[in-house]
Amino acid sequence: MISDGMAEVLRSLRLGEAGDPARACARALGAAGVALSLLVGAERTAEPLWYHPDLSARFEELQFTLGEGPGPDAVRTGSPVLEPDLARVRAERWPALLPAARELGVHGVCCFPLGIGAIRVGVLTLLCDGERWLSPQQYTDAAALTAVLTGLLLNGGRSDGGGGGPGLGAALESPSVLSRAVVHQATGMISAQLDVSIQEALLRLRAHAYSSERPLGEIAADVVARRLRFNDDFDDDVSGPYSPDGGKG
Repeated sequence: MISDGMAEVLRSLRLGEAGDPARACARALGAAGVALSLLVGAERTAEPLWYHPDLSARFEELQFTLGEGPGPDAVRTGSPVLEPDLARVRAERWPALLPAARELGVHGVCCFPLGIGAIRVGVLTLLCDGERWLSPQQYTDAAALTAVLTGLLLNGGRSDGGGGGPGLGAALESPSVLSRAVVHQATGMISAQLDVSIQEALLRLRAHAYSSERPLGEIAADVVARRLRFNDDFDDDVSGPYSPDGGKG
């Protein structure tokens, strides 16, 4: 049975009355952080919809930059990935993410995929607190929240409960949904520059972000603004202005 606090959150979501849904969900779940991401585009990229606090957003960006972590695994397998104590995770499972998560101060993460069967629409990420555990009540509440969010998202953000409220409609219109459009644009440009697939172009973009210790969005913005051009030689990417035909200006 879900808790009274989560029951109130679910009611608010269905009626579109949750002014700050991420904060409300984090409070009801007793989680250190909550983030909801949607899967968009052909590559099913995780786009942040809402989060609380900022640490959750930074962790989502970290997973996106590295392309590994409990979120991507949950989306790929369609099953929850529960790692409330990252210190107990094998280093080879997420070799780049684990040390970076420690630097961020993230101790544990539990991710719940949103979808029905083979259909995936998003992922709910919970940051675990210092106690590094997930109680049966927290799991029950998170599973109920995941089910309701899945239904609302598959219904275009509208409530189907007859309450007449907008459901998640207002949240779905958040500018954050477009926050990674520059990454998609940059990936397409790199694909054309190197004559490689979109998948390989995204790997190159992620590798450059990781090696330069900068957010993926910043690197993508440099590519789109023509401040960075990728070359065939992986270690010889060019920073600085350049002309469309490849000659440096």
